[in-house]
Amino acid sequence: MKKSVHFAAALMLVSGLFISAQPGEAKEQENQEPGRNPQREHVSLVKALPEKISRFQFDSGYHFQYPDAVRGIYVTGHSAGGEKFNNLVKLMEDTDLNAMVIDIKDDWGNLTYIPEDRSPYEEIGKPYIKDTKKIMKVMEEKQIYPIARVVVFKDSVLANKKPEWSYKEGNTVWKNGRGESFVNPFLKEVWDYNVGIAIEAAKMGFQEIQFDYVRFPEGFEHRESSLKYSMGEYENLRIENVQKRVSAVTDFVEYARKQLEPYGVKVSVDIFGYTATLPEAPGIGQNFSKISEHVDVISSMIYPSHWSSYFGIAKPDLEPYKLVSEYAKLENKKLEELDSPPVSRPWLQDFTASYLGTGNYKKYGRAEVEAQIKALNEQGIHEFLLWNAGNSYTPKVDYTP
Repeated sequence: MKKSVHFAAALMLVSGLFISAQPGEAKEQENQEPGRNPQREHVSLVKALPEKISRFQFDSGYHFQYPDAVRGIYVTGHSAGGEKFNNLVKLMEDTDLNAMVIDIKDDWGNLTYIPEDRSPYEEIGKPYIKDTKKIMKVMEEKQIYPIARVVVFKDSVLANKKPEWSYKEGNTVWKNGRGESFVNPFLKEVWDYNVGIAIEAAKMGFQEIQFDYVRFPEGFEHRESSLKYSMGEYENLRIENVQKRVSAVTDFVEYARKQLEPYGVKVSVDIFGYTATLPEAPGIGQNFSKISEHVDVISSMIYPSHWSSYFGIAKPDLEPYKLVSEYAKLENKKLEELDSPPVSRPWLQDFTASYLGTGNYKKYGRAEVEAQIKALNEQGIHEFLLWNAGNSYTPKVDYTP
């Protein structure tokens, strides 16, 4: 105890000497009083340290420049790991396209590559991309901006492996009409599982993590009381179930971005286009403005074929320019309300929606793709992504009309 007191007293004495010194100076001064030895004054060492010590930043070893504006395409794991990859690289070289959104965790919950030994994700790896380092080197050489797509809450693999992390209908894991299962956004364990995959992608060299299916299943408001599932920490919140879902989805995005900070990657989220037209989508838990506050990029899926008669357009698939233009006006207003809005980078349609039936769709080609891009540009939005599930993109398109 005495040692502590003496040490504290000494510390106070030294601190007093520090205060008397001028910043940036170290001077020696003799006291002229008899019997006193010269005393030395010192500048506080704290002054010599940087005001803010930089945090750990991971370096993948790859170097990419962010493009003047991202103009990208969707690429499946099969395409990235197969012969089609070379064709898509050539498409980048021959046009103003400059980015690829590559499946890293796909729509069923599989990784599209085999992770390293002892990885916690070893069981879900598929050998679609046999050499991730090879494709990253090609993308670095060609300066193709690499974005890793991570499908989050639609995950049949994890739902069946961990039914307690999913929704149960009776004693079985619930499936939607397409045979797909979802995991539960209320559970922190599910968050960490997906963030871990995102970190692996960042370590591989991807410059951006794009989270998709950041939501509850469609129509969840109609089955929330019939399915069995945990609300985790959200159970006892004194808010409506709609707000609990919105909170869970928004909190995941905020959490994921914070966990990814040391890896220097941007974070983007895919979101239903119609969520920007509503205060929030009640079933799926997506609130456009709240999610936008926690991402670097927001990517609304605004394929004309996916809209009903919004914006006074009876058959939106037939009028791609008008649909995209009207949406962009609305989104701009929503983003202007935010203090720090993210970059807008919508998903556009490069496929023909023949499933809409005769008279409700048109064949999409060069004119339709260019019309969508032109509509965005006219509203001040210069980034976009093109979706084609088979990765067969329309040739001879002017991507900067």
